[in-house]
Amino acid sequence: MGKISLYGLDASPPTRACLLTLKALELPFEYVFVNLLTKENFAEDYMKKNPQHTVPMLQDDDDYIWDSHAIMAYLVGKYAETDELYPKDLLQRAVVDQRMHFESGVIFEGALRRLTRPVLFLGGTTLPQANVDEVNEVYDFLETFLDNDFVAGDHLTIADFSIVSSISSLGVYLEHDPVKYPKTAAWLERLKELPYYEEANGSGATQFMQLIKSKNFTIVP
Repeated sequence: MGKISLYGLDASPPTRACLLTLKALELPFEYVFVNLLTKENFAEDYMKKNPQHTVPMLQDDDDYIWDSHAIMAYLVGKYAETDELYPKDLLQRAVVDQRMHFESGVIFEGALRRLTRPVLFLGGTTLPQANVDEVNEVYDFLETFLDNDFVAGDHLTIADFSIVSSISSLGVYLEHDPVKYPKTAAWLERLKELPYYEEANGSGATQFMQLIKSKNFTIVP
């Protein structure tokens, strides 16, 4: 096995999705902190490796991969002893892929980043109530998807890692109601029971929430 390094920061939900995968696979790796707030991701050396200057970025020997979904699929495909986390069966894989596209396009880009970028990077002090209210649509969809114990079926997959990293961060804007969304609440508790959950995601989600709250933004009509 080559030398694996993950570049990112714990407050970043996509970074945490990759940390969950690495921990689940019990892979040794170096963790390289990249401070987005001081724009370390725009450093010349970093941009040579990742011209999109995003986190997370995976280095496997001399190869570089970015985008959390691509990283997770790569890690399972190359290093997992089974295909349980990312099934080879085409229908099962399609469901996992759909859930990860949902995370990328609807949860992260459509809700989480839309709310976070103005207050964290652009100096904004207000957020429209309408944008916050749209988080409910995310929760509605997720509750619908949870016909089984996990988001893409009856066992844990990288889709769970992808979605939980963002869902556990969205609560800083609008907490999900466990009475209205009992399946989601049970799923979250199920993931929290993973022995590596707190280290790989829980503490980073707390950091994210504390960082956002420190910006003292207000929600306006």
